[in-house]
Amino acid sequence: MDEQQVRRGGGPPMWWRHGPPWWNRWDGEEHTPRWPWRSTVLITVFVLAGSQFAAEGQGDHREQLDPFARVLLFVASGLLLWRKRYPVAVVFGTSVAATLYLGAGYPYGPIFLALAVACFNAILTGHRKAAWAAVGVFWVGHALVAHWLYQWLPPSGDSAAPWSQEGVIAAWVAAIVAVSELAKTRREQWAKERAERAQAARRRADEERLRIARELHDVLAHSISVINVQAGVGLALLDTDPEQARTALTTIKAQSKEALGEVRQVLDTLRTPGDAPRSPAPGLDRLPELVSQAASAGLTVDIEGEPPRLAPGTDLAAFRIVQEALTNVVRHSGSRHARVQLDHADGATLRLRIDDDGPATGADAGGSGNGLAGMRERAAALGGTIEAGPRADGGFRVLAVLPLKAPAETEEDR
Repeated sequence: MDEQQVRRGGGPPMWWRHGPPWWNRWDGEEHTPRWPWRSTVLITVFVLAGSQFAAEGQGDHREQLDPFARVLLFVASGLLLWRKRYPVAVVFGTSVAATLYLGAGYPYGPIFLALAVACFNAILTGHRKAAWAAVGVFWVGHALVAHWLYQWLPPSGDSAAPWSQEGVIAAWVAAIVAVSELAKTRREQWAKERAERAQAARRRADEERLRIARELHDVLAHSISVINVQAGVGLALLDTDPEQARTALTTIKAQSKEALGEVRQVLDTLRTPGDAPRSPAPGLDRLPELVSQAASAGLTVDIEGEPPRLAPGTDLAAFRIVQEALTNVVRHSGSRHARVQLDHADGATLRLRIDDDGPATGADAGGSGNGLAGMRERAAALGGTIEAGPRADGGFRVLAVLPLKAPAETEEDR
């Protein structure tokens, strides 16, 4: 979506914002640099052919190309084959070869391209000082040849070069360094943005994993708790009260079918991420079903208050919190009676209070397991809070405070 908006808004192209696909494709990985054969061959051919063409245009003022000149041209461009592995040596070698080439009186031409590529690569790989020193050596060498050593160097009868020519050379050197520095800055920005996008992707994957873990825990813990209670009832009454045992088995069948359906819905989101769910997510409108399921497990639940209209994410979180709290009552409390109170009188928050009269029957009744952790994560994701702990009179209370209008929808609610 962001990329489409940038294109419609007339902003910079996406390769400028995030880098071309082939740029820095090995960043962050241990690798041996590849040999840049293709680019080196192309540059070498261009330098040799272009220098021959330049020699024809400067024949009256500069020395003609001879084997030594072609060796210097070949060395200056051929060194670029090692520029990925030895950038400092290559930039200095190219600078020396170019300086010798011009000092020998050969024509000006594409040899400057080889030096520019070597300097660009050295700065891009972090050897800024070496690149500056190499182009500085070239510029100083050219100035000495053009204004002092020309008397003893070919071509014969040559005169001192105008200082305006040195300004052109200095501007060319500055342009190479400036372009290289700009490319290095953009490369670092692209690398930083790629790292940030990768981190954001990992964070979204972690959040989705936690969301699915919470959903599976809440669905399975509640359903299996009811199934466990009903299985115990069925076994106890199998011989003495077959009809009641049949009712328990019917409840087990219905509860397991519902659990399978909810688990399948959660797994469908993994198979087809981004698709709309096949059935709506549960909300507080299904509280009567929770009451009925709790009743089948021997727990009487009283509901006080009416649920308000909530966003889907908040509605799901509220439902799961009540479901988990009632599951904990079934599993860890000796009380067979629980109360659920819904209060949204202030118009800004929904207060869910789930109480039982205790006493606790399990060593983990204090709620240090995944259930309470999941409830706290759900509430925190919406900007709410969870308080859970024993009451002074011996019971246990879960108090959830959820904003009616969450400041932002979380990834799981979108």
